[in-house]
Amino acid sequence: MDLLLGNKRGPMRECNLAAEVATFIVQKIMLHDMGLNYIFTKPELFVNVTGVLGTVVQYLAKQPSPRLLKYIIRCYLRLSDNPSICDALRTCLPEMFRDSTFNSCLHDDPTTKRCLQLLIHNVPAADNN
Repeated sequence: MDLLLGNKRGPMRECNLAAEVATFIVQKIMLHDMGLNYIFTKPELFVNVTGVLGTVVQYLAKQPSPRLLKYIIRCYLRLSDNPSICDALRTCLPEMFRDSTFNSCLHDDPTTKRCLQLLIHNVPAADNN
């Protein structure tokens, strides 16, 4: 209906908004030790969380959203706070974080840029062992 009326909100914008809200909620859960520890209680929970985050990163490479990218990076960064999890993250951290895919998206956000740099520092590439 919005598209018919000429409004800027459409299915893609609503999808982005839903993803932003969902990722923000996951980020808030992960900020608390109890929430983060819950993700680590079963390997399949960790695999599911990182799988969904990875899927969103692939989407963001095609449809950039600085705010959603910020939430995703902070989720990964929080996961990297656990040194024993960093080994597992090496295998599932999107390569797009290490190349220049998101440089233009983060150009105006130095804080998120620093978070991404810290994430890459915390989770060295698998071949750098």
